[in-house]
Amino acid sequence: MLVLTRKAGESVMIGDDVVVTVLEARGDVIRIGIQAPRDVQVHREEVYQELRNANREAASPTDAAVRALTELLDRPAAASPPDE
Repeated sequence: MLVLTRKAGESVMIGDDVVVTVLEARGDVIRIGIQAPRDVQVHREEVYQELRNANREAASPTDAAVRALTELLDRPAAASPPDE
């Protein structure tokens, strides 16, 4: 981890297009501003973790869903209509 000391109004560059600026420091609370391109997602860490967990759960099928799909795949194929 890189540790930097910055004063209010000073910034840190991340790559070529992300700027993190210290806006205000009051006691143990720091306000920062983040300027990034629209295609770069910026989240507080706890929000990011919740999103990641929700995406994992949504992408993981339940046991019941796996059983239902298995049953569908195990069924014999329906008779095809005769060729004309």
